[in-house]
Amino acid sequence: MRREIQAIFAESIAAKQRFLREHAATIERVVQVAVDALRNGKKILLFGNGGSAADAQHIAAEFVNRYEMDRPPLPAVALTTDTSALTSIANDFSYEEVFSKQVEALGRAGDVAWAISTSGNSPSILRAVEACRRLGIHTVGFTGGSGGKLAKLVDMSLCVSATTRTARIQETHILVGHTICDLVDRALFGDLQSRVAPVSARPAARRARRGPSRSVRGR
Repeated sequence: MRREIQAIFAESIAAKQRFLREHAATIERVVQVAVDALRNGKKILLFGNGGSAADAQHIAAEFVNRYEMDRPPLPAVALTTDTSALTSIANDFSYEEVFSKQVEALGRAGDVAWAISTSGNSPSILRAVEACRRLGIHTVGFTGGSGGKLAKLVDMSLCVSATTRTARIQETHILVGHTICDLVDRALFGDLQSRVAPVSARPAARRARRGPSRSVRGR
C-alpha cells in the first residue's frame, strides 16, 4: 500500500508542476482581472457540478469571509447553493440552464465568472459561459485534459493538461483557487497584511474573545 500512496502523491505533484509551467502567466492575468473588477465594484460568480460545485462554494467563501488575513468582505457568489432556484430551473426548463439563468439574473458587465468543469464539456457550464459572454462578463475556465469545449470558449483558460483523472484535476484546481485568493488579497489589502497578523498568529485569548474562526479552510 505504501507504494500506491507514494504513486498517488507523485501523480498529484506532477500535475501541479506541469500546470505551473504552462499557466503561471495566465494566473497573473486572472488575478489582475479579478482585482480590477473588485476595485470597480464588480463581483465574482462561480459555478460547477459535483466536486466542482464544492470548489465553487469553497472559493466563494474565501472571498466573502477571508482567505488568511482579516480584511473587508469581497463580493463573490457561488451559483450552486440556492436549491430552490436550481431545482425549479431544472424542473421547469432543463438542468443545462441551472447556471445560465442565474448568470442572466445576477451577472453584470465587468463581473468575473469562474466556470469549473474537469472535462470542459459540461452542458450546464458551457451554457452559463455563453450567457456570460453575451453580458460582457469576464470568463475564467478551470478544466483538465484537453480542456474540452470550455477552454476555447472562455477568456482565460486554466487547464490541468497533465491528466484526465478527475481527482488530480480537482486537487490542482483548489490549489490554483487558493493561489488566486492569496494574490488578490495582497493586491487589494497589502497594507493590512503588513499591519494585521493572521488569526492563527494571534494570542489565544484574543481569538477566544472574537469567537471561533468561520473560515472554510480546514473543514
